[in-house]
Amino acid sequence: MHQQIKNCVQYLKQGGLILYPTDTIWGIGCDASNSEAVKKIYALKKRIDSKALICLVADDRMLSKYIKSIPEVALDIIDVSENPTTIVYDEPLNLAHNLIGSDNTIAIRIPDDDFCFKLLRQFNGAIVSTSANISGQASPKSFSEISNDILKGVDYVVNSQFEKKSSKPSSIIKLTNSGLVTIIRK
Repeated sequence: MHQQIKNCVQYLKQGGLILYPTDTIWGIGCDASNSEAVKKIYALKKRIDSKALICLVADDRMLSKYIKSIPEVALDIIDVSENPTTIVYDEPLNLAHNLIGSDNTIAIRIPDDDFCFKLLRQFNGAIVSTSANISGQASPKSFSEISNDILKGVDYVVNSQFEKKSSKPSSIIKLTNSGLVTIIRK
């Protein structure tokens, strides 16, 4: 695992794209602060850049580097969620401009996964996590379902031995600084 993480970090720091297992499904990732790398993900997925992407961070401390004001309820949700949960926050900071929604929001998840945690800690920054598929196609449920276009379009592919058994995307909840809570995806 150590060598896989070291390789990922090297490519991320160079502005490259990685294909990696997350706590949910296989993801395409890049440095979330690198707008050129984010642009490459949109191009690879053939996705319009107005459709937001999710980021992963290692923990609450790392989350605070990217959100101006974390609603207290967000930490409660993270602590009690039994399933992977992505939260959409207001007023993101220190992220690529083309990653931030037109309403000045960003979707971030703290994954409960050893590989992701170690990768995020070693990289010491937020990493984009978007499903490993062309926009409009079904998300692959396993590594074997990832298309050749995606496999050829990334700079580094993590060994499939790290694949998780979960094949369901995370729940998504939007929290506004005014206290409004909206469930976007269960």
